[in-house]
Amino acid sequence: MSEYNENPLMVGEEPRPKRKPERKEGEPTAAFKGASWSALVVGVAAYLIGLFNAGMQLNEKGYYFAVLIFGLYAAVSLQKAVRDKDEDIPVSGIYYGLSWFALITAVALMAIGLYNAGSIALSEKGFYAMSFVLSVFSAVTIQKNIRDTQAARGRD
Repeated sequence: MSEYNENPLMVGEEPRPKRKPERKEGEPTAAFKGASWSALVVGVAAYLIGLFNAGMQLNEKGYYFAVLIFGLYAAVSLQKAVRDKDEDIPVSGIYYGLSWFALITAVALMAIGLYNAGSIALSEKGFYAMSFVLSVFSAVTIQKNIRDTQAARGRD
């Protein structure tokens, strides 16, 4: 009975194993993409869990949350501006300068906030600084991976 359900064009042919799609030249590996996303998730989650469990006032928690979001946005914006300039895509000087200013400001706000936080233990300050840096760096890496993947697939 199975002979009636078979495709007549496929009779006698063995099924071919599925091939994974080839990685294009210049495209990051899936492992690198996964590691970048994992680093972002771990960094942001650690930062937010630490913030949630912190014994500081709500306005202080809001400050550190806003600095994280601002830093992530500024880092991605700067990476895009730098990459655009490198690829000869027009970038206005004002946008490029503001991107640098925003990232420097976010890092400075984090450093100043942690330096002046008397209610936070030194070990907690290090924790927030490291999770902030991990999050910002991984956001830049993810943006780079996205651009590299788009560029590699656009070559076809």
